[in-house]
Amino acid sequence: MSARRRAPSILESFNFAFEGIIHVLRTQRNMRIHFAVAAVVLVAALAVGVEKLELIVLMLAIAFVLITEMVNTAVEGAIDVATTSFDPMAKLAKDIAAGAVLIASAVAVAVGYLVFSGRVASSSSRLLDRLSNAPAELTLLALVLTILVVIATKALTGRGTPLRGGLPSGHAAIAFAGWMAITLALHDSGRRFLVSSIALIMALLVVQTRVESGVHTALEALYGALLGALVTLAVFQLTP
Repeated sequence: MSARRRAPSILESFNFAFEGIIHVLRTQRNMRIHFAVAAVVLVAALAVGVEKLELIVLMLAIAFVLITEMVNTAVEGAIDVATTSFDPMAKLAKDIAAGAVLIASAVAVAVGYLVFSGRVASSSSRLLDRLSNAPAELTLLALVLTILVVIATKALTGRGTPLRGGLPSGHAAIAFAGWMAITLALHDSGRRFLVSSIALIMALLVVQTRVESGVHTALEALYGALLGALVTLAVFQLTP
């Protein structure tokens, strides 16, 4: 008769738990992204001086996202071990676990917006008012100038076409030029932060699609985004 397995000590249990966390960080890209975003959010919370209750809510939202991501990874691993062929129910289980992560992430984004929106909106509104008092008609001028700069850069580097590939990403440049123009053209501080946030999310989605499709590298997309935003900001600043 085999001897009964010894229960792990408290120290060993902690070690196993840390090994699980490290494994997920090493193997799951989304977990690394969640960790990086969590660190940025906590640093920002301390920088803007959120209240204790708000900090507690932020930490709970972060923990909710991290826990669901780890459970999702555990479910995927268990299913992969249990079945070696395609099973519709196995796929459904993975989809449900991924959906839980999506819900947790959406709630965390909403919590972060509610906590930071008031503080960031007031300070950014004052900064943007100093940067620009220009009319909204400058948006078209900034977008056209951005397109010209993108085409000129691609002509100099000899890479890609005006609408596909090469340095910089024209789609990213135009998307971020639009975001910057919308942000600077709005003078209603009560709605500026919300509209600017939506425009920024849309611009980031454009960048993601260009990188995910393999049309541009992350560096090309980043260069395009910076180019579009800076050209638009310069137009608004330099135009009386």
